[in-house]
Amino acid sequence: MWEKLRVIFTIPELRQKILLTLFLLAIFRVGSWIPIVIVDQQKMTAFFSQQANQGLSQVMQQVALFSASNVSQATIFGLGIMPYISASIIFQLLASVWPPLERLQKEGESGRKKINEYTRYATVVLCLGQSWFYVAQLARGDMLREQFLNSDRELLLMWHIFAVVTMTCGSTFLMWLGEQIDEYGIGNGISLLIMAGILAQMPLAGYKLIDPLIKQGGIELSGGGRGEIGVETLLVLAALFVGVVVGVVFITQGQRRIPTQSAKHVRGRRVFGGGRNYLPLRVNQSGVMPIVFASSLLLFPSIVFSGLQHYHPTFHTLAEMFSRGTSFVYNLLYVVLIYFFCYFWTAITFNPKDMANNLKDFGTFIPGYRPGKRTEDYLEKVMVRITYVGAGFLSVVAILPTVVSSAIGVDYAIASFYGGTALLIAVSVAFDLVQKIDSHLVMRNYRGLLEKS
Repeated sequence: MWEKLRVIFTIPELRQKILLTLFLLAIFRVGSWIPIVIVDQQKMTAFFSQQANQGLSQVMQQVALFSASNVSQATIFGLGIMPYISASIIFQLLASVWPPLERLQKEGESGRKKINEYTRYATVVLCLGQSWFYVAQLARGDMLREQFLNSDRELLLMWHIFAVVTMTCGSTFLMWLGEQIDEYGIGNGISLLIMAGILAQMPLAGYKLIDPLIKQGGIELSGGGRGEIGVETLLVLAALFVGVVVGVVFITQGQRRIPTQSAKHVRGRRVFGGGRNYLPLRVNQSGVMPIVFASSLLLFPSIVFSGLQHYHPTFHTLAEMFSRGTSFVYNLLYVVLIYFFCYFWTAITFNPKDMANNLKDFGTFIPGYRPGKRTEDYLEKVMVRITYVGAGFLSVVAILPTVVSSAIGVDYAIASFYGGTALLIAVSVAFDLVQKIDSHLVMRNYRGLLEKS
């Protein structure tokens, strides 16, 4: 392995791409700790400490997890890349239902560039709206410095606009940073920013885990008490970590290989085609998007009912039903939504009709199935079956940290970062990065990182 790592840095082009990517990620991490000048960081820290394990704290954790942001600290990169992700999802969904965008998407590279341009404009609009609302909430929560308030303790309009422009520029800069990694670095820029944000929070979760052990003077059996950290707790978390990593790699690599046969073509005196191949269909075609959609959707009823629970006992009951943890209703809805969004996202990204037509145009067919409608029906049936397996895996990964957190009594942040959605995202992005490095090595006749010596 050390020899393979040495080979990576002996290739000038690959070395330059890796170093540039690391430099841009370092810029992202530095900017994540530069606060907005109008915000009192001590007041914000005290406020979110009081809101621990409440609805607002859960929202901040989810936003920070999926957007590489630091919303709880109100920095220049506080919004992260969530506006860009939201704009990309919106245009991807519109491209499947709105004919003008659908035609634009089929134009190839020129159409893709035009859609990316529209996505950037939509990102700026979303940034302006979200940052204005965010700054207004900070002002309402009395988390701003005194010198920026007027006699009525309201934020001056000039400084409100300044904070909005600062956060908008920060998110736009992150969008540009991700595109630079895509073009000049290595790996998917947006995904790497998300992974960097997740990995940066893992040491804090690890410190929360070992801090009680340091205070009690060593590691020993907890005696079965809920919330006590002992040897068995560490073993469960370690097994969870290894199990999720192995499962993510297995499902990410998992494919349903459909055998195909190419028709023979006679050109002059030579015969072309006629070979056997296979069509790979990914088991987890939708990636982590179903978990992102499902968790985000379930957060809103939790926040609404938590805010209304003081007015009527019914709202208190509903708030408990939608609280993350031991609530059976929450976990059941979580699994149902993950399955729904798995099939929904797969239906958007995978079109069996286009696949069948492409196979027919290239003179390729699946043995036992006629080209056209029969092939389309067969591909759709296979995709429905393997998507069920992929959705089941995502459901287990999403629910497991909640079950472990409630059963053992450890902090949810620990169970989340060391066995759950965050780990799923980090491992998937890291695996994609290794594959792209492998492609550079194999192209230069070196062995890849994943190949045996």
